[in-house]
Amino acid sequence: MNHRPFVPWPHPVLRTAAKPVAAVTEEVRAIWDEMIAAMDAMPGVGLAAPQLGIPLALAVVDASDERGHAVRMANPQVLHASIEPREHEEGSPNLPGVWAVISRPRAVTVRFVNADGETEDRDFVGLWATSVQHQIDHLAGRMYFDHLSRLKRDRLLAKARKHRR
Repeated sequence: MNHRPFVPWPHPVLRTAAKPVAAVTEEVRAIWDEMIAAMDAMPGVGLAAPQLGIPLALAVVDASDERGHAVRMANPQVLHASIEPREHEEGSPNLPGVWAVISRPRAVTVRFVNADGETEDRDFVGLWATSVQHQIDHLAGRMYFDHLSRLKRDRLLAKARKHRR
C-alpha cells in the first residue's frame, strides 16, 4: 500500500495540536491502514497522523518483534506514567538523519478509542511506552527534540539542516 509523503520539519502541522476524532469511521480506518504502511516502510515502531500531514489525533504503534500487531489509537492520552525513566534513541522521518537519546517514563497507562470505536485503557511498557509517548507528543504539536536542552536542540537542528543539503 502506498502512503502520502512525510511532511518535512518545520511544516506547521508538526507544531499544531491535532483535532480530536469524533468517531471511528471507514475514513479513519483507511488512514490507520495508510499510517501502518508508512510506519512499516520506515521501518519504525510508531506514527502519528500529523507526520503525514493529517491533522487528526490518530496514532499507530507496533513495537513487536514480528510485525502485524499494530495498536490503532484515536485521541490517546496518558492517564498514568511511571516514575522510573527509560532512555531510548529517538528520531523522526520528518527530520531525517538525526537522533537523540530521550528520557521518558518506562511505563504508561493510556486511554484511547480503539479500532472498534470503544474507549480502552491499556498499559504500555518499554519500547511500546516510549513509542506511545512519542506519538502523543506529535499529536500535541511537539517533537522529540523538545525534550532536549536548548543547546542540544539547536545543535540537533543545525545537524539536520546540514543533512538536508
